[in-house]
Amino acid sequence: MSLLELKGLTKTYERRGEPVNALRGVDFSAEFGEFVCVLGVSGCGKTTVLRIVAGLEKADSGRVDVRPSDTGRPQNAMVFQEHGLFPWMTVEDNVALSLEMRGVSRQERREKVGFFLEMIGLTRFRGHYPHQLSGGMRQRVSLARALLADPEILLMDEPFAALDAQNKLILQDELLSIWEGSQKTVLFITHGIDEAIALGDRIVVMTAQPGRIKAIVPVDFPRPRSAAELRADPRFGALELSIWRMLEDEVKATRARTEGRA
Repeated sequence: MSLLELKGLTKTYERRGEPVNALRGVDFSAEFGEFVCVLGVSGCGKTTVLRIVAGLEKADSGRVDVRPSDTGRPQNAMVFQEHGLFPWMTVEDNVALSLEMRGVSRQERREKVGFFLEMIGLTRFRGHYPHQLSGGMRQRVSLARALLADPEILLMDEPFAALDAQNKLILQDELLSIWEGSQKTVLFITHGIDEAIALGDRIVVMTAQPGRIKAIVPVDFPRPRSAAELRADPRFGALELSIWRMLEDEVKATRARTEGRA
């Protein structure tokens, strides 16, 4: 049974007085404990999908169904492209925010935060402020905060997009390790084909605007995985090329629209 089902999502914005069809009839699902990557060109509506699932926006039509395993847990938690940490709060206080809002005692908060800081390798930085951390460290803090909230679904909006290639590989491996330990259901937005293959169980490929589902591609590489080592597998390159062929026309369509030829 699916934990998450999206059925017929449609969304239209207004931009400079003109309607913009962002999504049209988006349907897909995510199983319990599945890592699903949503892949598409810029402007295809993939972040809009995530925001609708998170409850930050409403679809014009269609629906999002979530079948929670435990009604006492939050339905979702979101990790943004920018870390979204509060600059006046320490690492410990940022991570503990959801527990504080639920009235958990300070002692219990310290114990639980300590566990997650050790998991992400930032124990000795618990008293630091966000400006004292690197970009990759801030994203790890953001991830720990989302995990500590213990959501049914972890929503991630291109969380590594601003990082250099080396740090991105490291954080991809760290995310895989954390996910394999927590078995959270993850909906991960990306425009990187290689990233989607390295992380996902399935890849939802979207068309250019208006965003529709072009294909849903299974990723059959065994777990546990290393995002870096996986790239040395010839099958990785073959799958990457296959997905690029699906996206090539969408990239051209987006460029044509941007340049005023469509």
